[in-house]
Amino acid sequence: MPRGDVVSSVVDVATEQRIEIPARPGMPPPLFMGPPSDQDPLPSSPNPRTGPPVSNARLGMLIFLAFEGMFFAGLIGAFLVYRLGSQFWPPVGQPRLPILVTWANTAILLFSSYTMRDALRAMRMGDRDGLTTGLSWTALLGTTFLLVQGSEWLRLIRHGLTLSAGIYGATFYTVIGCHGLHVLGAVIWLLIARFGSRDTWCSARRQIGVELCGMYWYFVVALWPVLFALVYLS
Repeated sequence: MPRGDVVSSVVDVATEQRIEIPARPGMPPPLFMGPPSDQDPLPSSPNPRTGPPVSNARLGMLIFLAFEGMFFAGLIGAFLVYRLGSQFWPPVGQPRLPILVTWANTAILLFSSYTMRDALRAMRMGDRDGLTTGLSWTALLGTTFLLVQGSEWLRLIRHGLTLSAGIYGATFYTVIGCHGLHVLGAVIWLLIARFGSRDTWCSARRQIGVELCGMYWYFVVALWPVLFALVYLS
């Protein structure tokens, strides 16, 4: 075999086996023979991440809920200013708020968070019927909450508690009314998600919409006990 072919064979074997060829005395050290080009020099992690830890849709919803939280914080701050600055609360001659009925209505709204949780869990498990049932119950409980609250508002208006009756009525309808509007919007979203999941069950976009709806519903449910304690029980 010619000498040139022998040298080429040795170099090829050394490259395949990744063996360093020792340098001869008086000669510069050989260049480092790295791994073959078709191999990864650094082993990959066992569970590499293929995307961001929080999706853009969830991040956008979190930012939106943060703004909503600041909005209600401003309303609560204004209510506390008037509440602490008044000698009598409620003012003399104004009707009392319905405590017992609102306690029951609060339990209804809080229970809807469990039905929403069941709906989201059914969606992750691929249970289409469970998702539809959970969304239906959540929307029904939210609608019941609004109907009970609306009936109590009509009774208060008949007893003289209106927006123009004074700062007591104005702050009550502003704070509680804004929350009611948010619950109404959430119920409409629930109904859209409930009927939409029947048509495009396998759509990833539809499922992320249901998850965002759940985040918004948890927000309006968690906000209500704070408002109930400040407005009704203080």
